[in-house]
Amino acid sequence: MKKTYSAFRLARIISCFTLLMLSGKSLVLAQQYATEFVENPVDFVNPFLGTAPLTDPDFIGYTPPEGWRVWAGLTYPGATLPNSMVQLSPITEYGSGAGYEYEDSEIIGFTHTNKGHWNLCHIPVLPIAAEVTKPFKSSFDKTTEKASPGYYSVYLEDYSVKVEVTATLRAGFHKYTFKDNATHTILFDLGRANHNVDEWELKQTSRNTLEGFQRTGGDKVYFSVVFNEDISELITVNPNESKGYATLSLRSQNKPVTLKIGLSFVSTANAKENLQQEIGDKNFDEIKSLGEKIWHTVLSKIQISGGSQKEKQLFYSSLYRSMQWPALRSDINGDFTDAAGTVQNKGFGYYTNPSLWDTYRNKLVLLSLLSPEVTGDIIQSLIDKGEHSGFMPTFFHGDHAAPFVAQAYEKGITNFDVKKAYELLLNNAYKEGGTRPHIKEYIEKGFISDPDVKNPNTETKAKAGVSKTLEYALDDYSLAVLAKALNDNKNAAVLLKRSENYKNVFDPKTHFMRGKLADGSFINPFDSEYPYYEYMYREANAWQLSFYVPHDMPGLVNLYESKDAFEAKLDSLFTIPWNPMHIARNVSGFLGQYCHGNQPDHEAPFAYYFIDKPEKSQQIIDTLLEDYYGIGDEELALSGMDDAGEMSAWYIFAASGLYPLSPADNKYLISLPIFDRVKFNLGRNSLELSKEGTSRKLKQIEFNGLPVDGYFLSQEQLIQGGTLTLKTK
Repeated sequence: MKKTYSAFRLARIISCFTLLMLSGKSLVLAQQYATEFVENPVDFVNPFLGTAPLTDPDFIGYTPPEGWRVWAGLTYPGATLPNSMVQLSPITEYGSGAGYEYEDSEIIGFTHTNKGHWNLCHIPVLPIAAEVTKPFKSSFDKTTEKASPGYYSVYLEDYSVKVEVTATLRAGFHKYTFKDNATHTILFDLGRANHNVDEWELKQTSRNTLEGFQRTGGDKVYFSVVFNEDISELITVNPNESKGYATLSLRSQNKPVTLKIGLSFVSTANAKENLQQEIGDKNFDEIKSLGEKIWHTVLSKIQISGGSQKEKQLFYSSLYRSMQWPALRSDINGDFTDAAGTVQNKGFGYYTNPSLWDTYRNKLVLLSLLSPEVTGDIIQSLIDKGEHSGFMPTFFHGDHAAPFVAQAYEKGITNFDVKKAYELLLNNAYKEGGTRPHIKEYIEKGFISDPDVKNPNTETKAKAGVSKTLEYALDDYSLAVLAKALNDNKNAAVLLKRSENYKNVFDPKTHFMRGKLADGSFINPFDSEYPYYEYMYREANAWQLSFYVPHDMPGLVNLYESKDAFEAKLDSLFTIPWNPMHIARNVSGFLGQYCHGNQPDHEAPFAYYFIDKPEKSQQIIDTLLEDYYGIGDEELALSGMDDAGEMSAWYIFAASGLYPLSPADNKYLISLPIFDRVKFNLGRNSLELSKEGTSRKLKQIEFNGLPVDGYFLSQEQLIQGGTLTLKTK
């Protein structure tokens, strides 16, 4: 059902706070009450969530320039397992976020790696009809598309073939049912990927096997292929060149064609071994069933009862999406290629870097809870890469391996070298030339400045000094937590003091976090509503960064003259309308000035807790859960880019009633879940959240029958398990 966002948004902004003043008015979401927990969470996953575009200017916040597709969702519907090497998914357009865009009507291939960040999409394969020529593509009817965890299928109309795909950790399984069994032709479109292909190779190794590789930048992906039919002819066009390709014909058999493909980032021999060990002689249905069982185990670690059909679908679709990245890069024998290009085998699973700028907030906390062993291997992978550079790697902006490592270690995850991790993170925090740009200025001045630029615009290149100062302050705090855990009290004290540097960019006159010049004066003129990519702010405006102190929210409140002043400023964040003339492609989905479509202000809805008004936070949280996920004509769009599961993980925590505001602290801010009951099955014990009453105003919290002082649940209590009862007014 299409929503009219212009009317909705005006009503929402007006009612968001006035409803709180009306006694006896219930804000409970529409739910279908259920006494039992969901038994088969896989049934509620829709892999198409996040693939559809945002098109309504009233919801986006502005009218996108012609030709723009707002960066919303950027997910893929294909077959994958948790944190696996393989993401086998259809491609409709190269150079797009995930290669697949829901509104497209033609499929041009099925590729084997994906993230949703304009890269990867390796080893394109497409079943085609005999005698066809470029461009290779087929139209399809959306009604023939089916997707579930570990499975995808579609009917290619132009080539009269039904395609089904499933996957293991390191291998893909294609099943092609051709309408005409006289000829079977397969395209290996190896000159293409989601960005430029530097080299590729394909060769036949036996009557029904192939092997080769494809390299795009630093990614060299080897593969080994087995068909259930013999190859009669292999033709290569423009070998080893960009846009080159190969086609092969198979000897006709009156049965579906199967293509099994193993991947490796080490060698074709390893790709072959991965394929043999993970698929071998198993048939398609066996692999599909195994994938469903794996996903059932993971998704069942959080159980829900109650809620509407859509809320259940959003919950489990979001949990499914949260558990897909980082991706495995080591083979079944343990081999991996390290940052120097050397093949290593060190006894741990080797993974890609997490998208730390986006995912340290929620997604990596969720991963640590649900997959601690994988989390430790991911951190050890970061350490291995860091030993080549002397610094712990980061992603895009900030130094957010610090909160990631700190929260994981404090959770009892120890299958990584914590002393080496700490050493590398200290290098990040103190040394120039590494992960933290401008660290010398930050240490000396307590802030990072920006140049005086006349008439800056969204694209202005500078230091993003406000964002870096705020993020480094959080990172310092997180590293101080780890230092204390490792009994390094000296560094803990220094870093804890540095974590207060957020105060150095706070303007007490305007109550904004503002950019400064090198001499310490605030940059003028100043427009609090204008968004920047790298000038003063990183993908944000002043409103969106002025509440970003997740590690010291009481300290932020104390910078105001009173709690009332803080409340008034926070109210304004959610009520001052976005200016439709302010356009930034990945900043969309606004509630006032608050942007849910990008991560930098995702902590702001919870800020009312720190002036003891959780009901006002609850109103904002409920609005975002109800109206910013599963939107648009098909109810398949997200309000912003999923960013490797971060947008999805926010939904999981907010909908569950536990939110990791300051990740390194391993404490969860308690809010009202949108379900009647939520159960976390972690380790030997489980914690069940339930709510009493229909109001959305939190009155009292009890843990195992005893009142909770404040609004936080500790990691120890979560693991201890029991019951968390939330009573409403």
